[in-house]
Amino acid sequence: MPATGLVLVFMALPLLYLLSYSFNDFVPGEFVAQGFTLANFATFFTDPYYLNGMGTTLLMAASVTAVCVVLSLPLADWISRQSGSLKTLLLMAVILPLFISNAVRAAGWMVAFGQTGVLNFLLMKIGVISTPLTIMQTPTAVFIGITAVNLPYVVLTLQSVFEGLDENIDFASASLGASSFQSFMLVRLPQIMPGLLAASVLSFILTMNAYATPVLLGGPSFRMMAPMIVTEILNKANWPLGAALALILLTVTVTISVLAGLFIRRRY
Repeated sequence: MPATGLVLVFMALPLLYLLSYSFNDFVPGEFVAQGFTLANFATFFTDPYYLNGMGTTLLMAASVTAVCVVLSLPLADWISRQSGSLKTLLLMAVILPLFISNAVRAAGWMVAFGQTGVLNFLLMKIGVISTPLTIMQTPTAVFIGITAVNLPYVVLTLQSVFEGLDENIDFASASLGASSFQSFMLVRLPQIMPGLLAASVLSFILTMNAYATPVLLGGPSFRMMAPMIVTEILNKANWPLGAALALILLTVTVTISVLAGLFIRRRY
């Protein structure tokens, strides 16, 4: 219990400081100008620049999460059915990317997506394209980069859930005439819904707070909330607005995650 209280204190104090900063005035040249104002929150809700940034972030989080789930479900199910050395190798292949930081992986994608990068070189070599594609500093590059970051987390989460399923349910459904696809969709999938929710929420949260990948692959014109918050605080020294944006991002992320959890619990 003391350890839990200590963790809560260290989590709550930064949020309380952030909350207090968000109600302060912004005075250029001053770190924090004491006062009470709702102008920072009003700025977010009235300025299309910030609303578009939140919209882009939500769209990216939803699309990345959907793709990660679709790709991870069959892969995690297949890995869970393996055994011995093959299973160990497959798990290591999934885990190894986690040892590399997001910034380093994004730098690798920059090399691959460049005008003279590996991807354009291969596509031109086999005759698919005649001129290099512009992939860098586009939403597509950011989408691929964040998906690659989140995918191992989703696969590992779902794989552990599939491991806990009773193997006899497949034999039972097959004995009743169900195909492999029907068995997966009607028997296995409903049983893993709580784990699927956990994996989806994890991917959603990671995307909502993504910083390095959008900055490196999206460029200055691509707006997501985390880079926008950093810009306000570090580049413009506007701590009150940055704090307000951070609290709004936190609130939106937690609200959507909680609502998704309630929906899954009621349905399953």
